[in-house]
Amino acid sequence: MSQLFKPIKIKSVEFNNRLVVSPMCQYSGTDGFANDWHLVHLGSRASGGAGLVIAEATSVSPEGRISIDDIGIWKDEHIPFLRRITGFISTQGSVPGIQLAHAGRKASNVAPWKGERLLSQAEGGWVCVAPSAIRFSNEAAMPSALSTEGIEKVIHDFTSAAKRSVEAGFKVIEIHAAHGYLIHQFLSPLSNTRTDEYGGSFENRIRLLTRVIVGIRKSIPEDYPLFVRISCTDWADGGWDIAGSLALVRILRGMGVDLMDCSSGGLVPGVKIPLGPGYQVGFSETVRKETGILTGAVGMISTAAQAESILENGQADLVLMGREFLRDPYFPLHAAYELGEDVAWPKQYLRAKIKAK
Repeated sequence: MSQLFKPIKIKSVEFNNRLVVSPMCQYSGTDGFANDWHLVHLGSRASGGAGLVIAEATSVSPEGRISIDDIGIWKDEHIPFLRRITGFISTQGSVPGIQLAHAGRKASNVAPWKGERLLSQAEGGWVCVAPSAIRFSNEAAMPSALSTEGIEKVIHDFTSAAKRSVEAGFKVIEIHAAHGYLIHQFLSPLSNTRTDEYGGSFENRIRLLTRVIVGIRKSIPEDYPLFVRISCTDWADGGWDIAGSLALVRILRGMGVDLMDCSSGGLVPGVKIPLGPGYQVGFSETVRKETGILTGAVGMISTAAQAESILENGQADLVLMGREFLRDPYFPLHAAYELGEDVAWPKQYLRAKIKAK
C-alpha cells in the first residue's frame, strides 16, 4: 500500500488516507454565516476522497475576520449551517475539521477580487487589534494594542468557538497561529514589543497561544485531535525562526497538541521566500524529527508522486494541499489511480471509476 493511502488514527479519529484539504479562505460569507458555496466547496472535496477537509480560517469574533466576507463561529446562530456541512463531509467517509482564527492587525479588508484594500467605515470597517500598535505595512491600518482585558476576551473567544465547533460536528480543531495573524503577531518580536506578561521574553510571547490551547483543550472532548498551524520562520532578520518553533513545539506537545501544521511567512511584507515545489516541507521534517510530534507538510505540493515521497521519506505524517484541491476536487481519486491503489468512489460516480494501474 502507498503511504498516501495508509490510514492514520490520531486520538480517537481515524483518517482513511493522509491527504488533507488545507484551510482556504473563500470570502463568500455574510455576517460570518457559511452558505451553499461552502457546502459545495467543502463537500465536493470530501466526495473527492480527501481524508480530512479543514474549513477555512473561521473567525472567533467579528473583529477577527480577515475580510468582511469571512465565515465565523462567534455566535450560536452560525452552528446549524456548519452542522449541515460537517454532516455531508462525514457521509463521504471524510473527517470534518475547522481552523479557528483571529486576523489581528491584518483584519478589516475587502475580498481579494474586490481590490485587496482596507474597508472604509461606510463599508462596515472596524479598528484592528494587535499585540502592539505596529502596522503590517505602510498601506495597512494602524492597529490598537490589546489591553489585558482585550487579551482575556481573545482567549474566551477561541474557547467559545471551540465549543461551538464541536457542537457543529467538527472532529478536528486547528488553531491558526501562522501567516501574520494575531497569535503569530504575539509570537514574533517584530510585531510584539509589549513589556507586560505577553511580551519580551520567549515565554511571554508564547503565552497567548498556550492559554488558548489550555482553554480549547478543556472545551473539546479529550479524544479529539488538536492541531496548531505555525509559521516556522518569518523569513526576516530578528523575527520568529525555526529555533523558536522547535522550542515552542516541545512545549505544545506536552500540552495536548497532536499535530503541527508547518507553514511559514506572512508576518511582514517584502521578504524573500525561496518559492518552489515543496519549499516548506523541510520545516515539517525538522519539527517531526527534532520533537517527535506528528506534522503536516504544506506549500506547493501538487502531484501524487510528490506527496507520496514526502511520506516515504519521513518528512510528514499528513500532506495538506490548497491550490491543487482548487484545481482538482477529486485529486485523491486520481492520485490513487496513479499510485495503483483501489479506493472507494462515491457510488453515484462508480460508472466512471478508473481502475487502478
